[in-house]
Amino acid sequence: MSAHAGTQSFDVIVVGLGGLGSAAAWHLARSGRSVLGLEQFAFGHDRGASHDTSRILRHSYHRPDYVRLTHHAYADWATLEEASGETLVTTTGGIDLCPRGSALPLDDYTRSLDTERIPYEVLDVEEVRSRWPQVSLPEGTTTLYQERTSIVPAARSVAAMQRLALRSGAVLMDRTAVTALHHRAHGVEVVTPGGRYCADKVVLCADAWTDRLLEPLGRTIPLTVLDQQITYFEPADPARFAPEAFPVWIWLDDPSFFGFPCYGEATVKAGEDCGGPEAGPDDRTGTTDPVMLERLSSFMAATFPGSGAPIRSKRCLYTLTPDRDFVLGTVPEAERVLVGLGAGHAFKFAPTLGRMLAELAGDPGLGATEPYTPFRPDRPALTDPGHPVNWMT
Repeated sequence: MSAHAGTQSFDVIVVGLGGLGSAAAWHLARSGRSVLGLEQFAFGHDRGASHDTSRILRHSYHRPDYVRLTHHAYADWATLEEASGETLVTTTGGIDLCPRGSALPLDDYTRSLDTERIPYEVLDVEEVRSRWPQVSLPEGTTTLYQERTSIVPAARSVAAMQRLALRSGAVLMDRTAVTALHHRAHGVEVVTPGGRYCADKVVLCADAWTDRLLEPLGRTIPLTVLDQQITYFEPADPARFAPEAFPVWIWLDDPSFFGFPCYGEATVKAGEDCGGPEAGPDDRTGTTDPVMLERLSSFMAATFPGSGAPIRSKRCLYTLTPDRDFVLGTVPEAERVLVGLGAGHAFKFAPTLGRMLAELAGDPGLGATEPYTPFRPDRPALTDPGHPVNWMT
């Protein structure tokens, strides 16, 4: 597009430099395109969903298409480790704990793993107790064990992808909020308080702030933002909860909980999935919710009796779609703008979704196509006002 005098031009501008945006900037820059990445807060901030320490990397999912995507995730994390020279994946094994009458049937997980030929074991209560005496389960609980489940570090991985993007020639700017996108026939103008930039394509990875920039383009996504809370517990004997002795775990019921072994410090991290109150991205309290803390603490005391007392809690955002599937693709009627949004469970896929966004932002001659149609921005869950909401996945 033609630029105003003094306006800098790039092939692609990435808005938002959390996990998905940083991954997209890295992949775009390493492919030889000129890239500008804009982050409204300081690099490494704790205002969104890509800060703090641990995230889960796993094959175990409720649908075959997600399990299929995990093959790419493991491969792309290996590529990131090689490119950065850092060890980012810590394999612990993982257990999905399914109580009798669960709201999340384990059969969906086993069928999906079978479809993709991923090995796993199904264990009863006694078998779990024998392997991990730290775990105390109600009778009738069935457990799925998958050996490749791992931990990846959130903030450290984001920083690594940003360094790789810079090394490949990207320009990354923090404390630079985008106030408007102007979609033109031949490009997109990006407006910030400090200046205007233009690009052939924009990749929007703004998470909870996405609709603020989409609405002036005549398109929004029905998003619900939850102010999640995770808590760190201090076991009396941290060695019993070390990564080599204790797995990543997920409690498959309503409410659903998840947690980690000690990782980076002598604490056990746990949280409730989709348990936080609705919040706007700029009006969160940042304080510990005592009701959420008591609900999680009671569960931890009953299920992992040696995990100890809670010592601190933190907040993060879950930006959810009605079907809890990702958003990945071009904006209808504004095809030069692409959206990448993780629906509260995308960090394990960050290097992969960043690569896919980079491919989608390529020139038509490169042959990039949208490989996972369930994530299209124009699917019924995002366009039909009557579409049911279901976050239990």
